[in-house]
Amino acid sequence: MFMPASFDSDDLISGGLVAKEKAGDNQAALSITEISSLLKRTVEDRFAFVRVRGELSGVKRAASGHLYLALKDEGARLDGVMWKGSVARLGFQPEDGLEVIATGKLTTYPGRSNYQIVIERMEIAGEGALLALLAKTKARLEAEGLFDPRRKRRLPFLPRVIGVVTSPTGAVIRDILHRLADRFPSRVILWPVLVQGQGAAEQVAAAVRGFSELAEDGPVPRPDLLIVGRGGGSIEDLWAFNEEVVVRALAECTIPTISAVGHETDTTLADFAADMRAPTPTAAAEMAVPVREELLAQVAELGLRSRRAVVRPVVLGRERLEARAQRLPAPEDLIAAKAQALDDASERLRRGLAGVAQRAALRLQRSGGPLTPALLAGRLRQAQTQLSAQRLNPALLQSHIRADRQRLDSVTRIMASLNPDNVLKRGYARVSGADGRTVMDASVAATHAGLMLHFRDGVVQVAPADGPMPQVVPAPVAAPAPRAKAKRAAPVKQQDDLFG
Repeated sequence: MFMPASFDSDDLISGGLVAKEKAGDNQAALSITEISSLLKRTVEDRFAFVRVRGELSGVKRAASGHLYLALKDEGARLDGVMWKGSVARLGFQPEDGLEVIATGKLTTYPGRSNYQIVIERMEIAGEGALLALLAKTKARLEAEGLFDPRRKRRLPFLPRVIGVVTSPTGAVIRDILHRLADRFPSRVILWPVLVQGQGAAEQVAAAVRGFSELAEDGPVPRPDLLIVGRGGGSIEDLWAFNEEVVVRALAECTIPTISAVGHETDTTLADFAADMRAPTPTAAAEMAVPVREELLAQVAELGLRSRRAVVRPVVLGRERLEARAQRLPAPEDLIAAKAQALDDASERLRRGLAGVAQRAALRLQRSGGPLTPALLAGRLRQAQTQLSAQRLNPALLQSHIRADRQRLDSVTRIMASLNPDNVLKRGYARVSGADGRTVMDASVAATHAGLMLHFRDGVVQVAPADGPMPQVVPAPVAAPAPRAKAKRAAPVKQQDDLFG
């Protein structure tokens, strides 16, 4: 507190309405800005470099890129600010509740009459705090479903192209290439990245997204499988694979992924987000491809089994056929009974035919005895007598003739009524072709080179337009049909006797 040299305590008791300066005063009153500047220089000179340990609270990133926060413990709170350049060098994502050690300088902020720490570097306070941050991040991402086993995909059986995201100078890529060459030589595309330190997480995430965005038919072949890995190390060395940006990139990748980070006992959040976790990079190569020799042996075994499967039914069929053939009787035994029956039937037929012939001869002898010429002559005279007694009745024949004549007259009248030339007398004409057949359709008439028109008194030959004039041919005079006259029945003459 600055006071004038001639300060008197009575001035504090008896104040006036107007400030007065006494004789001998050499200190004028300070302005707010002046006192704030004095305080600022004093604090910054005294606390130009400090390391503070505390728990983060109220972490907020401004649009400008600056980070505003507060450090607190059980008994106090200290505001802090981290400028954009220092924020870019952070190796982790600050969150509320995380215990950190902040390095920087103390200063004052005259605008609010308070003091704060300007943080230049911030680190997590020990592995315990780092593990707490890891557990907190894991719980948050797991609640979003990024680690759900149902979203994990099966690895391709035999990938043609394998993408690897790792350091180009480390032992990981050499181990992967060596193991792939031993098992099944495949095409490998390396995307070189930093695997630890500042910016490693961003590079790994960018590589995973870059592989995922490759086109199927682009100049760079799209991998069928992706391996993200690095060698072993401390939790701090592996921290890049615990970053949220890497976890989200693996979860959103459209290519099946294998996480091969650290040794078998090391676990990162990338292991939970990937489709498959490998304990080591060498194990990742073993998961990626099968053993070529084993595949060849398996194919050969399958080929042998297929050939056996084809031959086996033939062998079994032959064995069954031989077994059944052995149980069949001999061919001679099968036909022996039938041959004996045939011989018996042949013998019976021969005897039967001989007996039939004998009986027929005996009947012929018996029947031929009474056949004598006198008997035949008597039967002939009897037949002549019966024939002479038969006479034909003329009236019966005449009735048949009259019936037939009536049917003939009816047919003649029907023919005359159906004759097409009879209608020519009433002014009609009949069209016929050169062959004399009547043409009734225009389509048929178009097929003839010439037509004939029949009129009552003649025939006109029709020729094409550029041909000769038609000729008239007089119609032949039809002779009148003779009328059927009733004939007088002639006297019936008696039929002479055939035998008279």
